[in-house]
Amino acid sequence: MRWFSIRWVTYPLAVLLALVLLGVAIVAAVSALAWPKLPPLDLLTDYRPRVPLRIYSADGFLIDEFGTERRDVVKFKNVPDKLKNAILAAEDKNFYEHMGVDLIGMSRAVLKNMRSSSRGQGASTITMQVARNFFLSREKSYTRKFYEILLSFKIEQELSKEQIFEIYLNQIFLGQRAYGFKSAAKIYFKKEDLNELSIAQCAMLAGLPQQPSEVNPVRSPNAARKRQQWVLGRMLEAGFITNAQYNKAIAESNAPSAVATSAEEPMHADYIAEIARQIAYEQFGEQAYERGLKVITTIRRDEQEAAYTALRKGVVEYDRRHGFRGAERQIEFPDSGDKTKFMDEELIKSRDYGDFLAAVVVNASPQSVTVYRDAEKITINGKGLSFASAFLRPNASSHKSIRAGSIVRIRKEGEKGWVLTQLPQIEAAFISVDPHDGTVHALVGGFDFNRNKFNHVTQAGRQPGSSFKPFIYSASLERGWAPGSIIVDEPVTFMSGKTQWQPHNYDNKFSGNVTMRHALARSKNIPAVRVLDAIGPDYAQKYVTRFGFDKEHHPPYLTMALGAGAVTPLEMASAYSVFANGGYRIRPYVVAEIRDSNDKVVARVEPLKVGDNAPRVIDSRNAWVMNSMLQDVVRAGTAVRAGYALGRKDLAGKTGTTNDFRDAWFCGYTPNLVGVSWVGFSQPRKMGSGETGGHAALPIWIDYMKVVLAGQPVGEFPAKPNGLSGSGSDVYYSENKPPAPPEQPKSAEDEGGSGVSDWFDALFKSPKKAPAPVEQR
Repeated sequence: MRWFSIRWVTYPLAVLLALVLLGVAIVAAVSALAWPKLPPLDLLTDYRPRVPLRIYSADGFLIDEFGTERRDVVKFKNVPDKLKNAILAAEDKNFYEHMGVDLIGMSRAVLKNMRSSSRGQGASTITMQVARNFFLSREKSYTRKFYEILLSFKIEQELSKEQIFEIYLNQIFLGQRAYGFKSAAKIYFKKEDLNELSIAQCAMLAGLPQQPSEVNPVRSPNAARKRQQWVLGRMLEAGFITNAQYNKAIAESNAPSAVATSAEEPMHADYIAEIARQIAYEQFGEQAYERGLKVITTIRRDEQEAAYTALRKGVVEYDRRHGFRGAERQIEFPDSGDKTKFMDEELIKSRDYGDFLAAVVVNASPQSVTVYRDAEKITINGKGLSFASAFLRPNASSHKSIRAGSIVRIRKEGEKGWVLTQLPQIEAAFISVDPHDGTVHALVGGFDFNRNKFNHVTQAGRQPGSSFKPFIYSASLERGWAPGSIIVDEPVTFMSGKTQWQPHNYDNKFSGNVTMRHALARSKNIPAVRVLDAIGPDYAQKYVTRFGFDKEHHPPYLTMALGAGAVTPLEMASAYSVFANGGYRIRPYVVAEIRDSNDKVVARVEPLKVGDNAPRVIDSRNAWVMNSMLQDVVRAGTAVRAGYALGRKDLAGKTGTTNDFRDAWFCGYTPNLVGVSWVGFSQPRKMGSGETGGHAALPIWIDYMKVVLAGQPVGEFPAKPNGLSGSGSDVYYSENKPPAPPEQPKSAEDEGGSGVSDWFDALFKSPKKAPAPVEQR
């Protein structure tokens, strides 16, 4: 009987043992067969992480980065113990004891998951996560897990624990496109050095690998905090921190400012970043986005922000002058369902542009408007409604009125607080350049890059209007004219057959005999046309190429005197630099150099520098005389507003406005900085009466210069060169006679061989169509 009972006890144990041994044998056999088929570990033994292309300002600020993975590589020895311990506590406490697979931890996790539906403690070691991230998919299957275990053993055989941990630290995904802990520290906590992290911050980062989307501190701050506190508990349990450190970290995690936000306020330099990206891609192709290249630009953060702010202010002021256009669109609230969810979905369709935020109106009256965005309601009243008041009246057009269901824009404006506003339709551009070597200090290609990626600084060929007159007058100096030359400012008619053209001044007033200096300062049109007629359009067309203008974009017609050709703000900045630096041609550039991931320079720009390799393109006397005339534009001409606003004597420049107010310009400079501002619609159309260069574009230039010139001493333009006679306004080339009133015909009909008839013959007989006449200041 006893024998029988013992038999019934031992027999099942024997069977179980046999099954276990059989299972082990099968696993061993399968492993033996699978082992040779495991992938080589070259990706790990020669680890080369994908590091994005990064664009930096000249003063070291990150502008943007391009690549699918945002990553900063860090060496294991540079990672503080507090972060390593937080990761070990959260992911793999026994990392230094096991050989790739923690059998005890895995068994514990399996039993816990069987008892509870919650995820609880993870079963994957750090080594297993490295194996999965590099060689396997994330599918949940026994086969995948089996290969993961085998790969982990192989990795542990070929790499040291430090190598495995270092790869993990740099490779793991942690949300917000951040790969690796150094990148995550920068994105979530603005920490460049991992040693600056607190224990609480280390715990938050260590809590991310398992569920980077669900516990992302930007998207899910409460979930992130809970996970953070769980990690802190694990650190205390493992003996990595003391009770005092634990209590301090818990207190920090509960503070209102403890949850991370998105990265620091970025530089507003999207157009610069895109230029730099294109340059890097042209040289390195797709590898540019993976090699960790650093593109160092020439722009400076403070000047770039000043340009961005000035441009947006100028655009908003223009937009305000032309009135509110009504709600962006109307939506109809559902009769049932979650109204908040519906509004959130609708707002996704209307993205924000900088500080112009989309919102849904939930209540509206002439006295008060309540809007919804980001799970909160904002009430706007008083001055905040003044811009849009006409559309709050009962008789406002129904499809544009502001009422419940209107999609509108709101914006914070200083003391006014929240205001109702709108997205401007007008565009603008600004560029500033060092006239001595071409370095671009600031560049803004439009109102908002995310709304319109077209770069108006480099791509928009527009009529320059009167801002082109200085180049015509510069050409005339080489033909014997001088600032004191007398020009008749009276009506004139140019004829060709039965066709006639009568240019007129902006104000339709005439001043009789005027000097060239006065004509430029007051932006008189008729004197400019007479001068071009006298020196010949063909000569002027060839002459302006000295400044870098494309000959084909400036047909040799008299309308060239009024800026009827096509230029970009970049070209104008380069051209005005010639006047500012004493007659040398420079080449504006945005990218100074490109460095590899080891900070070795792999490409560098060799700029044209005045006094070194920059070619002289106009006589130094010509540059000095034109500079003195352009200073008068600011002292007592169409740009006098700049002189009053900045209170400086080292300013020069020229306004420009085209026919029907389609383009507004100001091209101005100091001895060390050239700035060009432009305002207009992307598809040329009238901006409105009175929207001249001095009214629309000059304020942008002034606001920029107020910032960058603050505290700067008054600069000195190049000294007066030899070869000039006379003084003051009466200077002239010494080889020429003193200015005397040249004979001026009353109309082109009386001229012979002046070039006017030839111009009209070309206009009406050539297949090339001349640009339309322009009248401007």
